[in-house]
Amino acid sequence: MQPYFFFSYARRDFEAEDAFVDQFFNDLRDVLCRIVEPAVRADELAYRDTEQLRLGDEWAAQLARMLGRSRTMVALYSPAYFDSLYCGKEWTAFRGRIRRHHEDTGELVPALIPVLWEPVEPGRLADEVTKIQWAQPDMGDAYARLGLRALLRTGPQSEAYRQVVKVVAERIRDAALRRLGELPEFDLGAVRGYFPVAPAVQPAPTAGMVRLFIAAGKASDAAAEGGFHAGGWYGARPWHWAPYHPPTQPSLAVRAQQVITAAGHTTTLEEIDAGLGEKLDQAREDNQVSVLLVDPWMAGSDRYRSALRGYDDQNHPVTGVMLPSGSGDPAAGPERDALWHGVRGVFRRNWLRRSDPEHLFRVQVNRDNFDSDLTIMVTVAQNKLMDDNFDWGDDDGGAAFGFGPDGTNGPVMPGLAIPAGPPGPRRSTPARPEPRPGPGELPGPRPSRDDAAPLRGDQDDDH
Repeated sequence: MQPYFFFSYARRDFEAEDAFVDQFFNDLRDVLCRIVEPAVRADELAYRDTEQLRLGDEWAAQLARMLGRSRTMVALYSPAYFDSLYCGKEWTAFRGRIRRHHEDTGELVPALIPVLWEPVEPGRLADEVTKIQWAQPDMGDAYARLGLRALLRTGPQSEAYRQVVKVVAERIRDAALRRLGELPEFDLGAVRGYFPVAPAVQPAPTAGMVRLFIAAGKASDAAAEGGFHAGGWYGARPWHWAPYHPPTQPSLAVRAQQVITAAGHTTTLEEIDAGLGEKLDQAREDNQVSVLLVDPWMAGSDRYRSALRGYDDQNHPVTGVMLPSGSGDPAAGPERDALWHGVRGVFRRNWLRRSDPEHLFRVQVNRDNFDSDLTIMVTVAQNKLMDDNFDWGDDDGGAAFGFGPDGTNGPVMPGLAIPAGPPGPRRSTPARPEPRPGPGELPGPRPSRDDAAPLRGDQDDDH
């Protein structure tokens, strides 16, 4: 028996939203049934422990057996999933099966298929988890931001929900056709799982550096042109720009610095100029990430256009861009359309990424979302920087583990399974605490003032 997919989920999610978990499982199986070859029995399409474990079964042995035989694994990512010891064991076992197949055949099969059930904080993710793409553009922005549970709660028959189910079913079908090699019998309890992620113990951690670059107007520019129609409130220097009114901080640059330092990093700030590309390359070489804060009203100005277009034409994978939508910007209409059309003309390539779940190019960022969007952007950029410095040992960089349309490595979860056991606690195999490396935390807040120069500077399993 080789089911097309092994349905994996955390028990807490099933108990909290059992109707929704059931609906997704049934809908996914129904759609898959329609798109695979005919005459496939229901038990050949999917394995789910709550349906197929029977009185007297050794649940751990059967789960291990089906993990070793199922063609793919669909994992419901959620906070409960990443808190579960056995979720970590089973995820690790299936990931190991993929790697063993690669070692034996040279073929990387993207058979571990994540589904974002509920967002997860990036710091709770094991490094291996961040290597597997969990979304692609045609799954929709609402899914990428809120997860499938939210789509089911707001519209269980909505087009957005049905589209996600369709994408996942097609991915299962395609991966299943490649016939992942079976895994020999193994003891699931002895598997050392990747999560829960234990807090890293680092006696002398070092702070991460985030370089801020700003392109914004000045009060003198506004006076020379008779005053900007909109775009914020300007001062003597670009870093005095305050697009949100009433300002909750003295300026956007100071607010950005406070968000970054509150997350435990240090930061520098300087104006964007003709040497931007070289500075971004040097920052990456120095293991630093960068963020560009761009006033949309000034993106196409003589002072910044050339540097920003140069950035757009180059590859800067650990640099993010934020273009806020000011409180005084015009409402929907020709004037607003013209503003953002001009921005699109400057960022011709990156404009296509504005709704990308990777979160490194954001436009029309409002005051309520600025802090969270910036925090996520810095986290994504730093994880990509760590990927640059880590040898994963895959011939093609791990691309075949991707979930995107082109097989590329995917975004780290913004914000952010394994099979549930039978009813009742799992205690047949005692949990053995084992330390797991987790992402390093980077302390070192550095306060700044608006009028200053830019800175330089193992438990019971609940599954």
